Order: sequence, then structure tokens, then C-alpha cells
Amino acid sequence: MAIPASRTRMVLSSCYRSSYLEKMLSSSAARGFSSNAVPAQLERVGFIGLGNMGFHMANNLIKAGYKLTVNDIDQAAMKKFSDCGISTVETPFKVAESSDVIITMLPSSSHVLAVYTGQNGLLHGGSQVRPWLFIDSSTIDPHTSRKLSMNIFQCLLKEKKGNADSPFMLDAPVSGGVPGAAAATLTFMVGGIEDAYLAAKPLFLAMGKNTVYCGGPGNGAAAKICNNLAMAVSMLGVSEALALGQGLGISANTLTNIFNSSSARCWSSDSYNPVPGVMEGVPSSRSYDGGFSSKLMAKDLMLAKASAEEIQQKCPLASEALNIYMEMCSKGFESKDFSCVFKHYYSGSHNL
Repeated sequence: MAIPASRTRMVLSSCYRSSYLEKMLSSSAARGFSSNAVPAQLERVGFIGLGNMGFHMANNLIKAGYKLTVNDIDQAAMKKFSDCGISTVETPFKVAESSDVIITMLPSSSHVLAVYTGQNGLLHGGSQVRPWLFIDSSTIDPHTSRKLSMNIFQCLLKEKKGNADSPFMLDAPVSGGVPGAAAATLTFMVGGIEDAYLAAKPLFLAMGKNTVYCGGPGNGAAAKICNNLAMAVSMLGVSEALALGQGLGISANTLTNIFNSSSARCWSSDSYNPVPGVMEGVPSSRSYDGGFSSKLMAKDLMLAKASAEEIQQKCPLASEALNIYMEMCSKGFESKDFSCVFKHYYSGSHNL
């Protein structure tokens, strides 16, 4: 049974506030959230998930002065850090044992649950944990995120922090992709207790440029899937219109100029154009390699569709977009950037 978001927010809000958080907030405020001054309560960070995104996020934390302990199922990924003198351990539980804060960046809800509640997971020690803050930056469904927040709230801290007996959790998925992760320009969409969000803000600003507080537990996850639904529908609309224009004899460059100076202007047209030859530095200019894969877009659309069904919300565009991206994946384009629909679904051509 789903946990109502309003009830979760009410329970957690009433229980999470403490003088410890207030003390951390004043400490962070005094430092102005400077990446050059690491607050003591955030200094020891455990980072789990060193894939395309997590590798850069963890690296930026190290550059900002945080002391990291990392874990990943890929030994080669961990070796990149151990070769540089960064602590690596074999299980999430061991990460938790040496960390004040945990950050996870994982592919799916099932991976997140395994890392948190599975054998040798972060909560393997039972009802007592050492980290006072858990941050999940994975893109997962809001229900799983809220359930996990409740599970963490029911734990006790091994070492009491001020008047706080229980740890905090924030769901903090990101936008910006691998380039944003590498350049530390990510946008974090954060759900959870606002005081915990403010206390953790120096961490977010070491990995990104923007943070948006979205409300209670699970709201960051909800914001992310809504954002990616809009992004998918926008890309499909722009690709469809540009391919139609080509078929009617209008060059993609001409039509793009019209879009970008009229009511059709949007990110998919002016910043991430899907037509090869129109824009430099985007996936369409390099055979749709890099960027945000069609497989990941299909996953996020599945999350949006499932969430809509759970609350009986009509989302016909989400369903149609999902069908298109599932077709892209079945045809072998799962690793190509999601803008490849222009060429491989709509049969659009290179800008001439």
C-alpha cells in the first residue's frame, strides 16, 4: 500500500527538527556554503555508485575537500579511486561504518533497495546506523523513495547528534547529464525535511550549480520524472516537426531559426537540437553518442507512467513516448542519445 505523501511529510517534519540541525545550519550559513570550507558534520562522505554520473560527482566532492569512502560493484571503477589514494571498501555497509553522510547514485529502484536494505547494505546493521544523513540522487519512483525515508527514520543513530536520535534522508535526483556532472553544473531537485536540505546544501553545491527544494520526502523523485516526461515529449514534438518540415521542403536549419524566434522555442530546439549539422557540441553532431541514452529515457517514462497509474492521472503522452523509446531500444538504439528519434524513428536526415 502506498504511503500518502502528505502523511509522510507530516510524520517526518514533526520528528526530524532538532537543535543539531539548527546548529549545522548556522555553521553552514556562517561559511556561506563555500566549497573551500567543508563543514565538519559533512566531512566524511560515503559515495556508492561510480558510473558515468557518480564518478564525476564523487571526483568533484574530492576536489572540494571532502574525505570520501567509495563503493561500486565494478572493481575497475573503484580502482580509479584507490589508485589516487581514496578509500574503497567492498560493501555498502562498510561505507556506512566510516561515514557521516551517504550519497547514492544508482541505476534503478531495485538497485537502490539492494544497496540500502539488502545483504551487507547500508542498513544491514539493524536499527542502528552511523551516518546522520542519507542522500539518494538516483532517479527512482516517489513511492520507493518515500518508503525508504520511513525505513531510515525508524533507525537510531549509533552516536546521538545533539537532540537528534534518528538519521535524515533526502531524495535528490539531478538534471544536467554527464557533461553537467563533469563540470559540476548539475541541478539538484531535493525532497525531504527542509532543514536537512539546507544543512546539506554545501554538498550539492560542490557537485552542481543549482538546487531546488521540492517539498517533503519523495518530491525530488517526483519532480525528476515530471521533468523528464516533459523533456521526452518536447524532443519528440521538435523531432516530428523538423522531420515533417524536411519532407515539405524546408531545411532543418531554417525551421530551427523559425522555432527559436517564435512560440515553438524550447530546449530541444535551441540547446539540444536533434538534427545532425544544425548545432555543434550536442549528441546529434557526433552520431548521437554520449548524452542521455534512449534506454534511460525509457526507464524514466516507465516511472512516470507507473506513478500516473498509481494516482489515476491521465498521461497519454507519457504512454506514447514510452512506446516510441521502447521501440528505439528494441531496434538497437538503446545506448544512443534520446534525440536519435529524429533519425531513427522519424527518418529525418542530416541538415543540408
